[in-house]
Amino acid sequence: MFRAIRRRRNPPLRRSDITVTDERAVKRAVKAASLGNAMEWFDFGIYAYLAGTIGRVFFPSGNETVQLLSSFATFAVAFLVRPLGGMVFGPMGDKIGRKKVLALTMILMAIGTAAIGMLPSYAAVGFWAPLLLILFRLLQGFSTGGEYGGASTFIAEYAPDRRRGYFGSFLELGTLAGYTGAAALVVALTAWLGSDTMDAWGWRIPFLVAGPLGIVGIYLRLKLDDTPAYLKLGEGNVHVSDAANHVETTARGDLAKIFRHQWRPLVLCIALVGAYNITDYMLLSYMPTYLSDELHYKESHGLLILVATMVVLMLIINQVGKLNDRYGRKPLLMTGMLGFLILSAPAFVLVQQGSLIAVSAGMLMLGLSLVCLLGTMSAALPAMFPTPVRYGSLSVGYNLSASLFGGTTPLVITALIGATGSDMMPAYYAMAAALVGVISVALMKETAQQPLEGSPPSVQTEEEAAALVQAQAPTPKF
Repeated sequence: MFRAIRRRRNPPLRRSDITVTDERAVKRAVKAASLGNAMEWFDFGIYAYLAGTIGRVFFPSGNETVQLLSSFATFAVAFLVRPLGGMVFGPMGDKIGRKKVLALTMILMAIGTAAIGMLPSYAAVGFWAPLLLILFRLLQGFSTGGEYGGASTFIAEYAPDRRRGYFGSFLELGTLAGYTGAAALVVALTAWLGSDTMDAWGWRIPFLVAGPLGIVGIYLRLKLDDTPAYLKLGEGNVHVSDAANHVETTARGDLAKIFRHQWRPLVLCIALVGAYNITDYMLLSYMPTYLSDELHYKESHGLLILVATMVVLMLIINQVGKLNDRYGRKPLLMTGMLGFLILSAPAFVLVQQGSLIAVSAGMLMLGLSLVCLLGTMSAALPAMFPTPVRYGSLSVGYNLSASLFGGTTPLVITALIGATGSDMMPAYYAMAAALVGVISVALMKETAQQPLEGSPPSVQTEEEAAALVQAQAPTPKF
């Protein structure tokens, strides 16, 4: 008589375990998260594209480099509190739901941005002007700490497993739309009002526009139900892996236990996001300043080239989402990282030629590398963590990395150029970040077309659900 070997196994899937998505609900969720994200990054982008003006209004000095460094330092200040925002809003989103916290972050960002538009200048109140600017930048940064982790989690948990990359790419489409809208508005106002009027009062208009936009974003987010994965988690009747069960019962919403149980994916997330953020902020936030400060382009001309580049990226980003669903997250992420590693130096050599064609070609080389990351990250990052602690873990990891490497990118590059006198420093900085990114992508697991950890499978049709149950049914023994 043979002795049976006892092995813990997950029970076979039941039809009730599988989520069949409602395509209309998925599209509503994607639209709400993406539009809200666009509005958040519209608010954040305004400051980056008005960096020169902000420097002159709030940090008067005879030295333009000092003004610019002061302005970028205030830009970076918002990133100092992003980890704090992530640590507050992330676990809160795991406890009370995704949509409530996303609405709250939208409210705080709208308040902070509109308040900056109403601040008195240094000429009017002296020292209090930059102090109040820093205060409201801190509020912006605090709210942003709960934005990306929540919005990417929201879309990832709504989307069917086989199309998570495609739907996730709309989140970064929203990011590009927000940046593009901010840049286009700044260009239009500068062309209409002129630099002197912009310095006097025109810079306030983009910040004040944020209030009404924020109300629209809040409305869209509050209209939705919470994600199916989160709601099933609350039912407590889902068959998931032992590891996910352990996290669910011991670490839900608990920040200390997130660090204890999720430290390996957290470290990988920080490295991956650090590489991604440096290349992202180098191109989308810093490049207009580089073109005006180092190549003496007019500020509006540099922004126009960036707007054109971002429009191209917006046209192809959803195709990148489809590609990473078909071929995997890792191949697309690796393509983007290798693109920055190999093409950054040639791209900046082209940019330094100064002609419109050369600058545009260099920007497009960087942009095509970036879009491989943009169209894939929002599907890859949420899948690194289990459902019960996904919002919290991703918010902590993403914002720690963004704080250290993302928001400091314009400041670090400006300081490096000042210290070395080399206009190639942005390229070298991006290449170093990309090398870290290549290693990180090599170490991560492939998650395309697979259920999120700690959640049951999510499919588009009843036929897919039936086929999945049949495929996992135990084979009868004769």
